[in-house]
Amino acid sequence: MKRIRLTREQSKDQTRLRLLDAAQAIFMKKGFVAASVEDIAEAAGYTRGAFYSNFRSKPELFLELLRRDHESMQADLQGIFEENATREEMEASVLRYYSRMPSENKCFILWVEAKLLAARDARFRVRFNAFMHEKLEQLTAYITEFSVRVGTPLPLPAETLALGLMGLCDGMQFFFTVDPQRFSGQRAEEVLGSFFARVVFGRSLE
Repeated sequence: MKRIRLTREQSKDQTRLRLLDAAQAIFMKKGFVAASVEDIAEAAGYTRGAFYSNFRSKPELFLELLRRDHESMQADLQGIFEENATREEMEASVLRYYSRMPSENKCFILWVEAKLLAARDARFRVRFNAFMHEKLEQLTAYITEFSVRVGTPLPLPAETLALGLMGLCDGMQFFFTVDPQRFSGQRAEEVLGSFFARVVFGRSLE
């Protein structure tokens, strides 16, 4: 079979993607601080020079990883609202998305690492907080849109609910990550599902 020759741009994109994938695996295993540029380049099959041809620094690569995961999560949420679904179908989709997040979000450790780094590094903190503010704004907008589309009044301001949901999700993911035997995926689903059903949807979880 004839090998397809990549363009210069395609080759650069492939190199960048492999570096990102390698960095994600290493950060998850060793942590951001312990991982070196050499570790990342070697795992991706490239040299240190290839790393710096694509990223100015390890923190810059880290931010790109967070951006990639952030955009993936936003696309999943947006998909719920783009479908021509009934109220019951939308509620079921939202419940399914958030209740399964602790067991299905494979990048949670990255966000924990990022929060620790942001607490210690003022320059990183500025760029990281931009993600967090955007997440809060978008989730607030989704909650508002959901309330309007299904005709359910919100018991609290949308931003308050969004902030509470973000904190609750982080907490349940942390419990599930460090003690999955006691805080199982099923228990996390019950907690997050109950929050949405009672606080956002205004009904008991069946």
